[in-house]
Amino acid sequence: MCSRRRDRGSSSRWASSPLSEMRRGERLIEWSLGAVAFGCLLALGGMLFFLFKEGAGLMEVVGLDDFLFGRNWFPTSEPPSFGILPLIWGSLMVTAGALAFSIPLGLALAIYIAEVASPRVRGMLKPALEVLAGIPSVVFGFFGMAILGPLLQKVFGIPTGLCALNASILLGLMALPTIVSVSEDALSAVPKAFKEASLALGATRWQTIRHVLLPTASSGIICSFILGMGRAIGETMTVLMVAGNAPIFSTSYLEPVRTLTATIALEMGEAVKGSPHYRALFAIGGVLFLITLFFNIVAERLKEGFRGQFG
Repeated sequence: MCSRRRDRGSSSRWASSPLSEMRRGERLIEWSLGAVAFGCLLALGGMLFFLFKEGAGLMEVVGLDDFLFGRNWFPTSEPPSFGILPLIWGSLMVTAGALAFSIPLGLALAIYIAEVASPRVRGMLKPALEVLAGIPSVVFGFFGMAILGPLLQKVFGIPTGLCALNASILLGLMALPTIVSVSEDALSAVPKAFKEASLALGATRWQTIRHVLLPTASSGIICSFILGMGRAIGETMTVLMVAGNAPIFSTSYLEPVRTLTATIALEMGEAVKGSPHYRALFAIGGVLFLITLFFNIVAERLKEGFRGQFG
């Protein structure tokens, strides 16, 4: 009798041990994922703290209004001028031009790949877009300097083809694969029952795309626009090579401009550590972060509005 009880107790311990081992493994995975997430937040917080700490020292030299709304960027003159309004305007200008080029074309390509193209054509277009996404930005910049710049100079009769239009076209091409890929995935994720119900009610294919597929996939499509805007506003090398790098308040896409990212890349190597010029470049990085954060918040609000409207 006692031996039977001992056998039962030992068998129950052996039966429960795999379950307990599994639970310990799950807890270890949860702790590891939590540590990684906390480490990412800690790294982000550290970078932001260092960025704003270094940039805040500039406010002792120049006021916030003069820094944000000043129209002259001459950090090495006597006395120096640290107005970044032309740089902000240049960044917004080329980003808006890139989105005006890439959003209609990217959305049209996404609709064509998801709903119109044959499997053979779809199999050729998607790898081609992936190859376009993998081209280094310096190659785009070289193309803009060697081919697109002289072409724009000849067509519009301007002194130089290194201008805001050149940068906008190239940034639009660079953002195009992201917009097409994410929008196509969003359209393909719409349940087939939605499309079949629309067609069964007598709607044409284009009416179904316009009134059923696009509203239903609007959240994913807006996300693609956000990602495309992030690629455009954060790009450095291409705009450094083709935008002309003139820190002026330009109102024409046929004139040179300079962006916030290009200014940091151009001048960080020659700025003396701890100088007002050095701190101004860190302050520019902080402004760039706040601009990106603002547009992301606006896009998230729009996405939530579309979700509430279309369920």
